[in-house]
Amino acid sequence: MLARLFPHPLLSCLIAVVWVLLVNGPSPGSVLMGLVLGLILPWLTRPFWPERPRLRAPLTILEYVCIVLFDICVANLQVAYLVLFRRPEALRSRFVVVPLDTRVPEAIVTLAGTITMTPGTVSCDVSADGRALLVHALDAADPEELVATIKRRYERRLLEIFG
Repeated sequence: MLARLFPHPLLSCLIAVVWVLLVNGPSPGSVLMGLVLGLILPWLTRPFWPERPRLRAPLTILEYVCIVLFDICVANLQVAYLVLFRRPEALRSRFVVVPLDTRVPEAIVTLAGTITMTPGTVSCDVSADGRALLVHALDAADPEELVATIKRRYERRLLEIFG
């Protein structure tokens, strides 16, 4: 019974928290609206979730979040340096194909979102078979190193998290 009413309890909590953060303050109205959205949206979208994604290794999730936040801060400084002190023609902007070891859709979406949130890189496309991700990098001197970094820092942990 509870599974029908709350098909994705973690998603419900996340939606409520994000709503309160978006309105810049925990007023009673914003908390109530966050709770309502957190309950209604997962319930309305449950037909699109044939099975609940299984998350493993909770400590790895925390580690992943910390690494992503650190990388976003560092990338902000790197992009600021590139924009302020490098000539545009000196940038080595290019597309890179990242072969994927994971086949879990949630892991692929998380990886693509992580790459896009990190300044200086953006996920452009996922191959039709889900085996590769096309990434554009603002400045990639060594494309192979960029691919290795993405796989080492992000995909390896996502494989542990999503299995």
